[in-house]
Amino acid sequence: MMPLTLAKEGAANSVKKIGGKPEIRRFLETLGFVAGADVTVVSQMGGNVIVHIKDSRVAISREMASKILV
Repeated sequence: MMPLTLAKEGAANSVKKIGGKPEIRRFLETLGFVAGADVTVVSQMGGNVIVHIKDSRVAISREMASKILV
């Protein structure tokens, strides 16, 4: 397992685990980051990570992305 911030751009990954405080986990779950979900890093710019999950693109902070293990 590795944090989403280390995933290669364009490579499909599967979410294994979400870390962090309960409120952060709940927020990420509402965006579709649940165990078993497919996620692809589109790009990393500045402090943000843009990902493709559940037929939509989502921008999350690098800090939040580090809590998502793939």
